[in-house]
Amino acid sequence: MFPFLKHRSRSVHGDDELSSPEKIVAVNSTVEIGDACTTLTVWRKSLLVSCDGFTVIDSNGDLIYRVDNYARTRPEELILMDKDGNSVLLMHRTKKITLVDSWGIYEVKDTNGEAKVPKSPIWYMRKNLKMNILSTNSNNLAHVFSVPFDKKTSYVIKGSYRCKSCKIMHVPSNRTVVEIKRKEARTKGARFGSDVFDLVVSLDFDTGLAMALVLLLDHMFSK
Repeated sequence: MFPFLKHRSRSVHGDDELSSPEKIVAVNSTVEIGDACTTLTVWRKSLLVSCDGFTVIDSNGDLIYRVDNYARTRPEELILMDKDGNSVLLMHRTKKITLVDSWGIYEVKDTNGEAKVPKSPIWYMRKNLKMNILSTNSNNLAHVFSVPFDKKTSYVIKGSYRCKSCKIMHVPSNRTVVEIKRKEARTKGARFGSDVFDLVVSLDFDTGLAMALVLLLDHMFSK
């Protein structure tokens, strides 16, 4: 579907119903999390004309995830969908009025066209408190917990989302499981804008969760 955005990754086949964007050619990028990884291309653009959102593409140029925000606003709820438009993960702000941007991530089950959301999130993501209260330029952007307000962080997100240079670290093992990085163009002198970037995911980490964390980073750190 998107042959211009092919790079090394596992294959997940999409459909051909949505129109393709302008032709772009990209090359593979080296990764620090090892060869056992999946590299996806993230395009900060919905394929639907009337929406803001994201398009996520695999190594074959096929669509695997999408986000379509019809409201064109910064919502209190975000939905990650698969290529067919089925809900995969739902992100909901835990409190509307709070000093710290905190979100719950829910696993959604689509049955007979109805999306069922469990009462409890599977993960929580919270913006680094120091960045809000102290206005510091901390390298730690956010923390991911398995239960709310757990003092033991499962994952920490470091780097700069605006520069598309981030790592998601598994805290107990101090290992990088996800990397966000600028995509390099094959044509000499050409370059991608910040709206197109690579999402490099370790094979033992869920790509859907990785993309959900990207959506929340974008919500927290994009103007």
